[in-house]
Amino acid sequence: MQSEAQRQLWARIQAHPLDQPDAVLPFSQRLARENDWSQDFALAVMEEYRRFVFLAMVAGHPVTPSDQVDQAWHLHLLYTQDYWGPFTALLPHPLHHQPTAGGPEERRKFSDWYSKTLHSYRRWFGVHPPVEIWPPGVERFGRDLCWMRMNRRDYWRVPKWRTLLRRLRA
Repeated sequence: MQSEAQRQLWARIQAHPLDQPDAVLPFSQRLARENDWSQDFALAVMEEYRRFVFLAMVAGHPVTPSDQVDQAWHLHLLYTQDYWGPFTALLPHPLHHQPTAGGPEERRKFSDWYSKTLHSYRRWFGVHPPVEIWPPGVERFGRDLCWMRMNRRDYWRVPKWRTLLRRLRA
């Protein structure tokens, strides 16, 4: 289903190193630390971020990332010299981040784009996206909008009873 140009694009995206070998705190470790994820989960999110970037280039429609993929994208944008330098140079066109302006119309728009992104993911990669990184739209635009950054040295993290019950049942 992919053209030679698309196969080459995917190979370039996959080959681009997000972790710099000489960094004391490489991208993957920073992503894990800032989101309280395991290193393995951060690496999986980085792979999904690469897939998202590929979809943004080839899907033929606007795409919307999962919250987890968006965290990788936000972090990559902070590495401005890499993002706007060698990374953007390997893409057919720049990938700009366009956050919501808010309101019900924007919510519907991004929800539609997310649904199309999941459909394109299945079409291009031939598999369902991993649900732990690409949850259903109702969760992406419900529960996933409730994240916040906090300093764990200043605050305790005590899960609500529903979360505890959900974890006990799992």
